[in-house]
Amino acid sequence: MLVRYVLQALMATAALLMAQAAAAQDFPGRMVRLVVPYPPGGGVDGLARPLAEQLSKKWGVPVVIENKAGASTLIGGEFVVRAPADGTTLFFTTESSITSNPYLFKKLPFDPIKDLAPITQLIGLHQMLVVHPSIPVSTVDELVAYAKANPNKLSYASYGNGSQPHLLFESLKAKTGIQMMHVPYKGIAPALLATLSGEVSATLGGAATSGEHSRAGKLKALAIGRGERLKDFPNIPTLEEAGYKDIDPLSWFGLFAPAGTPAATLHKIQADVAEVMKTPAFAEPNVFKKGYTLVASTPEEFSAFIKRDLETKGKLIKTSGTQPE
Repeated sequence: MLVRYVLQALMATAALLMAQAAAAQDFPGRMVRLVVPYPPGGGVDGLARPLAEQLSKKWGVPVVIENKAGASTLIGGEFVVRAPADGTTLFFTTESSITSNPYLFKKLPFDPIKDLAPITQLIGLHQMLVVHPSIPVSTVDELVAYAKANPNKLSYASYGNGSQPHLLFESLKAKTGIQMMHVPYKGIAPALLATLSGEVSATLGGAATSGEHSRAGKLKALAIGRGERLKDFPNIPTLEEAGYKDIDPLSWFGLFAPAGTPAATLHKIQADVAEVMKTPAFAEPNVFKKGYTLVASTPEEFSAFIKRDLETKGKLIKTSGTQPE
């Protein structure tokens, strides 16, 4: 009797897996929505749109960008977690939604770890620690020494508590005992402009943009947050080389589906996305030219990465002294 029940359960499981595999092969079958929790025109939107265009060609259905900005990406995220778990509503977002928000809010409308299914880490986004040319330093150690000799003379621009510049500079302050004034702005662009104008002393900026300003002598790049030096900027050391690996707030873009989406569908989406992104005609203008690192990881690899990054972000946010809202 027991053997019969076991066989029936195994047959039912096998039938379900076969049905899911068949559904994945037929995916998507109808329009796909790519929800971007940021306004049009930014870096996230700038990668989502060309990817959507190529996926639309590949899948033979419209892949539509829906910008649902606001509430620290919670509006877009909540929309996705409440959508059918069939892969036709996807969340194209940054690490802020997944590994920072759990520490920045006392209560969330959804659990980004439990309510979203990781599909793929799309890219690693690397930011440069840059200072205004008037600051007489050329390395992170020199910045620390100058700040110690001139308490509160230096300031840094961020785009709010929990943002990448805030986490790095507050961690640097905690690690070294220096004093720097925090000046928050309403986005990465105005934070960078404030540093270019000399309104503040330093910030973190995207590698491509900040690197070009560095080449032009408008900023001085002291270090870059990534595992190895960028080939386009070989003279700029990594934070690890500079001795500050433990304060590097990793930044990335990733793709998610509602929890409960069949594994076969997740793998189908990941494989198709990876194929598009690894095409030189796509990767060169949309990834490498912008200073990103192409990742295109599997759902399993991405899940493991998120677990590590969640722990790292927790430590950095605690060190920064940021209190959840």
